[in-house]
Amino acid sequence: MSQFNAPTPGAQRPADPPPGADPGSPWAAGGTMFAGVLLLVDGILGILKGIAGIASNDVYTRINDYVFKFDVTSWGWIHLVLGVILVLVGVGILQGATWARAAGVVLACLNLVANFMWLPYTPVWAIVTIAIDVFVIWALCTDRWDADRSRRTAG
Repeated sequence: MSQFNAPTPGAQRPADPPPGADPGSPWAAGGTMFAGVLLLVDGILGILKGIAGIASNDVYTRINDYVFKFDVTSWGWIHLVLGVILVLVGVGILQGATWARAAGVVLACLNLVANFMWLPYTPVWAIVTIAIDVFVIWALCTDRWDADRSRRTAG
């Protein structure tokens, strides 16, 4: 049982979290920072992958009978645009922007789907990118540290 201590007059006391609220895991808080770095690196690699696809159609092997068959140049533009946006969102996450966390989840989902459709062209790298995107989605969805900290300091 905890005892209630009356705050001194004029001093602000941090608000207690609501009963049953999970303050968030320190692993998830560190994971959010790492997710920002991973989005930044994944975006840079997406830009390089896109430039390679746009510059030369011979860089990646063409697949004859694949359902999601696009021209390699089209895939290059898709990866280039996604890469640029991922870099911007990764920088936003590293700066602590709330909008960047939501955008990071959405863009990691889009990048995951794009790399799933990209599997036949570079299977190993696509699987690595999918695993990175799954971690980024988990880290951004489970960290509540910023929300709890802002609620505690606002009270």
